[in-house]
Amino acid sequence: MATLRQINRRIKSIQSTAKTTRAMSLVAGSKMRRAQQLALSHRPYADQLQKLLADVVHSLEAAAGEAERTLHPLLARRENNHPALILMTSDRGQVGGMNTNLIRLAGNYMTSHPNTRLITVGRKGYDFYRRIGADLMGQFTRLGDYPSFDDVRPISILAANAFIEGEIDSVNLVYPRFINTVVQRATVQELLPATPPEDDDDESDEYIFEPDAQTVLEHLLPRYVEIQVYRAVLELAASEQSARMVAM
Repeated sequence: MATLRQINRRIKSIQSTAKTTRAMSLVAGSKMRRAQQLALSHRPYADQLQKLLADVVHSLEAAAGEAERTLHPLLARRENNHPALILMTSDRGQVGGMNTNLIRLAGNYMTSHPNTRLITVGRKGYDFYRRIGADLMGQFTRLGDYPSFDDVRPISILAANAFIEGEIDSVNLVYPRFINTVVQRATVQELLPATPPEDDDDESDEYIFEPDAQTVLEHLLPRYVEIQVYRAVLELAASEQSARMVAM
């Protein structure tokens, strides 16, 4: 049976832990608001860029007929013998089951797609897949609580260059999509080959391209890839702070 001194020590230990987790919850809460604002404010821009890409590609397809697959190397569809995955996790723990869900989702993808190569964003995913000997193309850590576009751009450049050079045949993103403060949904999103979304509207916007649609596409596609990766990183930041506040 525990003595009175042991019981008092246990009470003090629990009280100390409660104070620590309370402080961490407050810090995460203050960071969470800004991270959420960044993620949510970026979504309309990323969505509109997708719509613009669809309009440009459809315009060129109408003019080129069956030659649409040669419009740009980032649109090329090949037999998916060498897929790649960009796995986004947090650098730190104490985020509930968020990292576990992301690593499990990536593992399921790799099981169904042999020879998958990995680009990891965040320490937790990198540590896990380094230990099991996964084929790592690159790893990015310490992007900060509020990563900038320039911080994230090397990730998309690495993936796009490997795709263009034929080292990989496809790229998918695995990241936590921020739903609300208590829900962060592990998501797989196709990044490359770039697939413009289907236009649900009967009427598409009319554009005048200067100097021409092909030139616009050549500038638009690399930026599209960069923006989609940046969007996923912002979703990760918002999800991480939300999950940490809830966990604490």
